Amino acid sequence: MAEKKRKGAERKEKAISYFDYNLLFLIIFLVCFGLVMLYSSSSYIAANSALFNYDGAYYLKKQLRNIILGAAGMIVLTFIDYRVWKRFSLLAYMGSLALCVAVIFVGSDSHGSTRWLDIGPISFQPSEIAKIGIILFLAMMLEKVAKQLKSGWNLLKVLFMVAPVIVVVAISNLSTAVILAGIAVCMLFVASPKYSHFIVVGIAGVCFVAVFIVTAGYRMGRIEAWLDPEAAGDLGYQTLQGLYAIGSGGLFGKGLGESLQKLGNVPESQNDMIFTIICEELGLFGAISVILLFMLLIWRMMIIANNAKDLYGSLIVVGVMSHIAIQVILNIAVVTNSIPNTGVILPFISYGGTSFVFLLCEMGLVLSVSRGIRLETIK
Repeated sequence: MAEKKRKGAERKEKAISYFDYNLLFLIIFLVCFGLVMLYSSSSYIAANSALFNYDGAYYLKKQLRNIILGAAGMIVLTFIDYRVWKRFSLLAYMGSLALCVAVIFVGSDSHGSTRWLDIGPISFQPSEIAKIGIILFLAMMLEKVAKQLKSGWNLLKVLFMVAPVIVVVAISNLSTAVILAGIAVCMLFVASPKYSHFIVVGIAGVCFVAVFIVTAGYRMGRIEAWLDPEAAGDLGYQTLQGLYAIGSGGLFGKGLGESLQKLGNVPESQNDMIFTIICEELGLFGAISVILLFMLLIWRMMIIANNAKDLYGSLIVVGVMSHIAIQVILNIAVVTNSIPNTGVILPFISYGGTSFVFLLCEMGLVLSVSRGIRLETIK
């Protein structure tokens, strides 16, 4: 008996570091799948355009560059303690706000919208940087005032703090502003002990979107095209061609690389409308598989958020999870004509520069939080 007690006293708890390899695998799989679908959806257009030097792999090469940059950022952020960014969260938010304001005055146009900043040979979208800025800033603020959020006024004060960047982004890019607002509301919802206040927040959000739609004629045109794409002429062309692609895919699709709609019929088939090509080539089976992959990704992030060692880390993961979930829902809703066209890309799969790089950086933050989890075992 004495021997057993002695051995029991010698047994010590040892904290084992955790790393979510499941999440990492899902990210790698989605990125690789995205490369395959990007090449399939863009090779014909690129190979037949002088703008791309008749290079069918033009978009593939550009995307590989984006992946290398994003993966480098993800690796670096994974191995930096996420709590370090608490000291820079206000700077990140103010810097992203300043860049978004600069877009209004000196931004460059593309596809009829002013969303980019050009600094020498580098062109980027500050609104993508604002997503990380809002996530880090709100995580820091909500950790400080979490116990005070029972008051609706305190909740509104936090919302007012992030309202400037949302309003500035909405001037040129309403869809991204909606995503930013969605991220903020989801983080507040998780941190707040009272949910009744969010009825007022929801009403305010609807009014906010309505004001920006009414004040821009082309947005009203998109709503008309959504209600009746056949009667909308050019405004409904992209929606109709996308629906034709989805409908022609059937249950198992025409086969990888066999899409007909990508041959110049579906505009932006490598960007916003890539999900329609997935549906045409891989069918309903492929579309559901992609949705399930995103659901698994979100589930892994929920596990990390629930087990994070502090509220700050948990809220960072909630912010990133909200970003991906909202963007996936908006993209699929647009291509299926469930909501008006908003120009939102499908994460990890659509072609993207700034958005792709910073999305991978966000995943680096999530993996960093996962590294902070400790598994208590008996040795």
